[in-house]
Formats: sequence, C-alpha cells, structure tokens
Amino acid sequence: MGGYQYPATEIKFCLEHIAKLKRLEAQFPNYSDDLLEPILSEAGKFAEQCVSPTNRQGDLDPPKMVDRCVQETATFKPVYDALQEAAWTTLSAPEEFGGQALPRALEVAFNEGVQSANLSFSLCPLLTQGAVDAIETHASDELKSTYLPNMISGKWTGTMNLTEPSAGSDLAAIKTKAEREGDHYRIYGQKIFITWGDHQMSENIIHLVLARLPDAPEGVKGISLFLVPKYLLDENGQPGRRNDVFPISLEHKLGIHGSPTCVMQFGESEGALGYLVGQENNGLMAMFTMMNNARQSVGLQGLAVAEAAYQMALEYAQDRKQGNVRGVEGKVAIAEHGDVRRMLWQMASMLSAMRALMYTASVEGDLAKIDKSHLVRNELYTPIVKGWLTELALEITSTSVQVFGGMGFIEETGVAQLYRDARILPIYEGTNGIQALDLVGRKLKADKGAGMAALIEEISTDLASFAQLDEHVQALSLQVKLLQSSTELMLDQQVNVSEAAFDYMMQSGYVLGGWLLLKGAQDAAADEAWLAKTNFYFDHILLRANTAAESIKGFKSNQSIPNVALLNK
Repeated sequence: MGGYQYPATEIKFCLEHIAKLKRLEAQFPNYSDDLLEPILSEAGKFAEQCVSPTNRQGDLDPPKMVDRCVQETATFKPVYDALQEAAWTTLSAPEEFGGQALPRALEVAFNEGVQSANLSFSLCPLLTQGAVDAIETHASDELKSTYLPNMISGKWTGTMNLTEPSAGSDLAAIKTKAEREGDHYRIYGQKIFITWGDHQMSENIIHLVLARLPDAPEGVKGISLFLVPKYLLDENGQPGRRNDVFPISLEHKLGIHGSPTCVMQFGESEGALGYLVGQENNGLMAMFTMMNNARQSVGLQGLAVAEAAYQMALEYAQDRKQGNVRGVEGKVAIAEHGDVRRMLWQMASMLSAMRALMYTASVEGDLAKIDKSHLVRNELYTPIVKGWLTELALEITSTSVQVFGGMGFIEETGVAQLYRDARILPIYEGTNGIQALDLVGRKLKADKGAGMAALIEEISTDLASFAQLDEHVQALSLQVKLLQSSTELMLDQQVNVSEAAFDYMMQSGYVLGGWLLLKGAQDAAADEAWLAKTNFYFDHILLRANTAAESIKGFKSNQSIPNVALLNK
C-alpha cells in the first residue's frame, strides 16, 4: 500500500471556511493566517514520513514487561525524540511554561495526522496534553512551575489514573487511599487500564491519580486528585529516586497493541509520594478538565482512524481488478462496481462531516477560554464529538474491511488492525452511552435547553441565508425541526430519557454534520469533491437523523424496555 497521506487541503478548508479560525487572531497574538499553511505542511510530513512507518511494528511487536518496567516498541522512541525536538508538544501550551501559545485548533490539526499514522503511539503525547491542562487549571503555582515546563517540552510525559477493578464508570466506588504526611501525601492502591502507564521514552512520568482521604465524604464528593511522579525530584528539580509506583502487568488487548495498557500499583511498600492538585475532596472537578479534553480527543481519534481506513480502502479499490462493467473492455478496478463505489462515497461523505464538526468544536473550545457563551456551546459539542465520531469510525473501519473483501479479513493487509484499533473508541474516556447521558442529563438540562436552542437557532439562521442547494436546505430544515421536537421530548421527559439518550446524541450528530457540510458547500472555496460529498450525505446519510427521531418517540416514558431477565427464557 502507498501509505498514509495527510489531508491538509480539507483540514485547511474546514478550519478557514467552516470553523472560521480567523476569529482567534485577536485572542492569540502569536497566531496569524500565514502560519496555518506551513504548520499543516510540516504536520503532514511528520505524520507521513516519521510516524506512519512505525505503525505496523507497534501492532506486531507490542510493549513488554522487563524487570518491573515496560519496554515500548523499539521504533517508537526515535519518533518521540523527533516529536520533542521539533517542539510539536508545545503548540498550544502557555508561553509562561515554554509553550507557543497558539490555538488548540492547530494542535488538533497536528494530532489528527499523528493519530491516523499511528494511533497507539499518539496516545502518549495526547495524555500528556490533558495532564498539562489539569495541572495548569487546578494545581498550585509551585506544582505548575515545577512540573509544567518539562511536561510541555515533552521531556516528561503524563498519565490519567481513574479506573480500578471495582470502579469503572462509577468513580464513587474508588478505593485507592491517600494519607497526609506533612506537605505531601502517601498513595496506596491499584489502578487498571492506564494508557502508557510506564515506558522508557521520557525521563519521567507524571501520574494524575484519583484517591480518597481517610476522612473524606462518601461518593464522588470525597475524591481528591494527586500528582504522583514516577521519579521523585532531587534538589535540582531533576528525576532522582524511584517513587513507590510500578506497573505490575500489561493488558492483552483487541487493538491499539503498540500502546502499553498497564495495571499500576501505588504504595507497595512505603507508599507512593504524591502532591495534592487543587483542593481536598474536589478532585473530580480537576480530573474532568483532563477528561473533557480527552473526550474531544477520542472523537478526533475516531476521525483519524477512519481516515486511515478510508485511504487504504480507496487505494485498494482503485488497484484491485475484478470482473467486468457493461460498456468497458476487460477487467475493471473494483472501484468501478456500483456497490464498492457506494461504500467509498459513504465513507468519504461521513468523514468530511466528521472533520467539519471536529474543527468547529476545536475552534469553539479556544473561544470558550474567554467567552462563556462559547463555553456552553463547547460543552454541548463535547459528548456529540466523542460519541458520534467514534460510532461512525466503527462503521467506516468495518466498511473498509468490506471493500477489501476476503483480503480485509487477512491481517497482513493492515486494514484489520484499524478495525481492531477503532473498537476501543466508543468505550474509553466514558462509554458512548455515558456521553449520551451527559448530553441529555447534564448539558441539555443544565440550562433547560437554552444552549441547544441557541445552536438550533444558529443553524436555522444559516439555512435562511444559504443561496445554493435549495433542496438540501429544505431537507435539513425538516431535520432541524425534528431535532427541536426531540429536544422538547427529552426536556419534558415525555420519553424514557436514559433509553432514548443515545439516539438523541446520534440525531444531533447527523444534523450537525449536515449543517456544516452545507455551510462549506456555500463557500466559494468549496471544490467539486466537497460538493459531491455533500450531495451524497444529503441523499443517503442525513435520513438517519429521521430514523433516530422516530426511535426516540418509541421510548415511551411510561414503558421501559423489558427486564433483561426475560432474555434468559
């Protein structure tokens, strides 16, 4: 296969003409229009030439435990060193701690390429970015000045430690303990599913750990967040003595083989020394800063893996000769067969809708730092970005395998890896069912639907101003009205909200995707391919929003889905 190609042209179009990146110039003095193209160009080269060649080895030669340490795939460290040397880890970080203070949207554009090229590798710097956010927002000035410069430079990496054997989505069940000891704490407990919990690529690893103090209230209100370094710092602020935290095993996973998923033991002997981030018993708020970053990032992972799978399918379909088509002599590429062509256009149109939403949300996230109205919009987008994009990623990677036919089922072609890698995306950083409940139970009800009403009003205003593709404008106007009706059903609890929430999330995604595709199609910069993908989406994909709306009405408030015990009969 020819290898991954970074979609710089479409990313640039989404940022400039749909997300309106130019709006950020006043907020980010270090950014100007002339930076976008060179950043995308260099991001593409790094993803294609440096990261992509390591992807297959990560899948075939995963990390191993050696003497209570994790040894990552051999080809990964040179890539990480190149990442650090080129200062890619500093893009959106504050200048005060060595960052470039550029919009997060540019970091998202860089991350898309790295994630498409090698999802397993990308998770290491990605989690560090989230840890930096949490420390910057909630930690003391002393912790910030001590840890952020080296984390931002990439010299040190970060992790997120939430999950325990008995505490998955239910964080109230956390049992990891923290005991006060002078100006620090001792941490005791076990965490599971810790991505990049240990490795040798950086000089230190900074673990953010949820734990409970002895006198803490029960439930989530009694959780605190602690910074626990792998190596304690010496008098010069450099990594010195090993802290009492170790990986004790690695998980054997369906996908993302190159990413070490660790079981971490804190406090096997004297207790892992940790420092409080924020206030005691207020750790969940600090962790949610990291998790909200992670949730949009997982949506980006869905887009990235789906893009890689689509590119492989397109190349294979154009090269593979099979069968005949009426009016054409000899064997034809399978891309000429109607059903294969349908699958390729289906993937392509959904990808463009996904990308438009991803970059719209990323710019909204930058604006949210200074404007509360944008904060509400960004919070509304987050569960949709995570949920809708990852659900479509599963579909696209599966469709890619289908395009390959029998060869797709053979591991050597590589497309099966992407299918396996994508399966985690609707699960981690909050399952998509939890994203849907967050959308309805928190984001929608927090302001009694005002945020969604403002979004629907903006879409309706745009539709009234669109001068082209009137048939699509009418179709989307109908779907917007149906979304408004579904919103009212959810707010008034005229349906069983917990059961209908997933369909509501998906309905929202399909409507937003249609809106942003159509918004792009109105722009003079839209090329023929964008217009064709918009047409395909409106003819064949947007109708799924209608199906979701009908399904929502079926979850009647006075009639729950039957008890699962009935399935045992």
